[in-house]
Amino acid sequence: MTIASRNNVKVIGSGHKTIVMAHGFGCDQNMWRFLTPSFTSDYRIVLFDYVGSGRSDANSFKVERYSNLDGYAQDVIEVCEALDLRDVLFIGHSVSAMIGLIAAIRAPALFGQLVMVCPSPSFLNDPPDYMGGFEHEDLEELLALMDRNYIGWAHYLASAVIGTGNDEALIAELSGNFCSTDPLLAKTFARATFFADCRSLLPETSHPTLILQSETDSLAPLSVGSYMQARMPGSRLEVVRASGHCLHMTHAAEIAEIIRGFSDQHSGL
Repeated sequence: MTIASRNNVKVIGSGHKTIVMAHGFGCDQNMWRFLTPSFTSDYRIVLFDYVGSGRSDANSFKVERYSNLDGYAQDVIEVCEALDLRDVLFIGHSVSAMIGLIAAIRAPALFGQLVMVCPSPSFLNDPPDYMGGFEHEDLEELLALMDRNYIGWAHYLASAVIGTGNDEALIAELSGNFCSTDPLLAKTFARATFFADCRSLLPETSHPTLILQSETDSLAPLSVGSYMQARMPGSRLEVVRASGHCLHMTHAAEIAEIIRGFSDQHSGL
């Protein structure tokens, strides 16, 4: 089993600069289809599915590896190494922003810049200095709902993730994506996602970082973006007038323009 087949790696586009796009929890590489057309003419784009997601090799899933974000970061590193990549522009959605951060700290030469789409270093409230948006019991109840009513859980979370005022078809698509994932694999990734705390890692990378945040996001309050920007050297925060946790799907053209400007600024173009 090669890394490329294990992670269902696809390479599209052409150009000297390589973008690696990493999907969030419950998603797969298909979720990037709204953003990729803006970059394929002059960037090489690497898409993949984490083990346990999309069309990855589910037989490669090991609970002990994927019960925390380190295992998913290792997927990113191994995909980059298998393709002999260096100095990539890494775009990570939601939890993949933190997965990318871990990977960039562990293997800094692989990365040039980081783009974090609707990130959160911790979903848990830790007053008075940090409000991630959820109490511990809220997240435990969310995971318990997976056991009691998997379809209901999928629709509830998909609605929260896509956000109000956005295309209902996207909610249905994301809900269907959740439902098509093996519940054991999904719950393992969910627990790793919602109970991770990466706040201490924020100052540990010197890679230029773009933080893209929605004005209204039920999973990541505005204060989260400000918290991250204040603790990440060389980071830039852009708040987009939007609702929801999936800017790459709901506001792809707008964030593509911001990302391209950021990339050009740090590539000397």
